[in-house]
Amino acid sequence: MSTNEPVVSVEWLHANFREADLKVLDASSYLPDEQRNPFEEYQVARIPGALFFDIDRISDQTTDLPHMLPSSGAFAAAVSALGIENKDGVVVYDGKGIFSAARVWWMFRVFGHDRVWVLDGGLPRWRASGFDVESSASSDAVMKVNAANKAVQEVYHGLAVGPTKFQTKFRPHFIWTFQQILQNIEDKTHQHIDARSKARFDGVAPEPRKGVRSGHIPGSKCIPFPQGLYRLGKTDVPVYDGSWTEWATHPANAVSTSTSTSCPV
Repeated sequence: MSTNEPVVSVEWLHANFREADLKVLDASSYLPDEQRNPFEEYQVARIPGALFFDIDRISDQTTDLPHMLPSSGAFAAAVSALGIENKDGVVVYDGKGIFSAARVWWMFRVFGHDRVWVLDGGLPRWRASGFDVESSASSDAVMKVNAANKAVQEVYHGLAVGPTKFQTKFRPHFIWTFQQILQNIEDKTHQHIDARSKARFDGVAPEPRKGVRSGHIPGSKCIPFPQGLYRLGKTDVPVYDGSWTEWATHPANAVSTSTSTSCPV
């Protein structure tokens, strides 16, 4: 597969998922108001051989913000515990079709790994195509998932972790901070893009997290994430990691709920 193509088909994965140097990750994650447990669902039905990548636990442990990017050391330790090496290709899917899998695709790219793809249509398309799923996770798979989550905790507590087979090459230009967003509102050197749904962008739908205001960052434009930009040639777009949760919980930050800002349909 070309590293320039961000997705693979379920047919391609079905033909290749047993290759030793191809690792498959279930990166399902759901918003709080959905009240779904992704790990429990993974244990009920998963693509054969897939391991669970816990976005909430393989994350920065020093902040209350949800699933922020972990440190390079924590990511390397977690991925190594899952049995992934730099030579491996990685296919990521989720239980909604296209949602949280793209987040993990981005994480691997932030840490220098380009042989990573999102499964087009995710688990729903895999099952709709008639391909088999495993109805229970093996004890080895569960042990690797627990080891990955534990490794992150150990790194953040300054404890020694086992040898890491995955080496990171951090790409800081893939990430923007809160301060960079503030500065860009003044400088206007970049266009802010809001990848949430139009209803959330316009402020007419309630936010799924308690205490978070509705609306969008002033001056931003809405391109909902299923439409995507990478395949249009925008390959190095930085992501504001704190995202809407960080912005909207700062009471001093301006929030727009106007529908005048364009949003493609």
